[in-house]
Amino acid sequence: MNKKQIELSNGEQYFYLDEGNNESVLVLLHGNMSSSIHFLPIIESLQNDFRIIAPDMRGFGDSSYNNHINSIEDFGLDVFLLLDALNIKKYNLLGWSTGGAIALKMAAIRPEAVKKLILLESASYRGYPIFKKDEKGNSIIGTHYDNKEDMAQDTVQVSPFDNAFKNNDVATIAAVWDQLIYPVNKPLKEDGNLFLSESMKQRNLVDVDWALTTFNMSDSSNGVSKGDGTIKNVQCPVLSLWSEKDLVVPEYMIDETVESLNNAKKVVLKNAGHNPLVDCPEKVIIYIKEFAI
Repeated sequence: MNKKQIELSNGEQYFYLDEGNNESVLVLLHGNMSSSIHFLPIIESLQNDFRIIAPDMRGFGDSSYNNHINSIEDFGLDVFLLLDALNIKKYNLLGWSTGGAIALKMAAIRPEAVKKLILLESASYRGYPIFKKDEKGNSIIGTHYDNKEDMAQDTVQVSPFDNAFKNNDVATIAAVWDQLIYPVNKPLKEDGNLFLSESMKQRNLVDVDWALTTFNMSDSSNGVSKGDGTIKNVQCPVLSLWSEKDLVVPEYMIDETVESLNNAKKVVLKNAGHNPLVDCPEKVIIYIKEFAI
């Protein structure tokens, strides 16, 4: 599969996968430390039933990062520009991890365009907090950073990985994936190397982490931002898939998001971690087809 390229009207060079010819469109939105390529385990089995659009978000993969993002919404606005340029009016959305937050925001901004929404190990509609740390490096729950610059100095969750990307420290990022993302199954060596090479292209880690902490679609404060109340604008049916061995997104984040929506259901994937695309792609494919076809 080869990525296509387009210049968005905001000047960003955007790369994306466009597979299948079906009238029904499924847009796949990747998460942090990844790209469109991480969806390869499911694309081939879905492209007979959907036209698959999978972009590299701004600052990820091969897409440009000419202008820094300030919010999760900025990523979604880029995707809208792509879909508008491709003259795609209605579509299903799937968002994995950070991509889930982007998908939720898109569904709130254009509820008439999103037919079905699938959340895969998604960040909460109230964001994903990064707390201050004590002298032992443990999170001090409830203590938030006041600004992006201070958060960027977090020596546990942010700066080691930001430095790894800047210094092309492949071993550090590989260790993150091995320990946190692949607690159940490991990809085949060739696939794992491909996924890792795509991960290393990221240029926006601090901006993404701050966008996640400030993301808040609820009508109450999450400790960093007041919340814009836009979760109520999500009108489409929602399926939230969460793996019982996910070491990144805790179950409470899934539950609070599902409970905030009018038409949502949760499915727990057994014996899978934060990347069910590797752990149980067959199950993910079945749930997508059952829900969105």
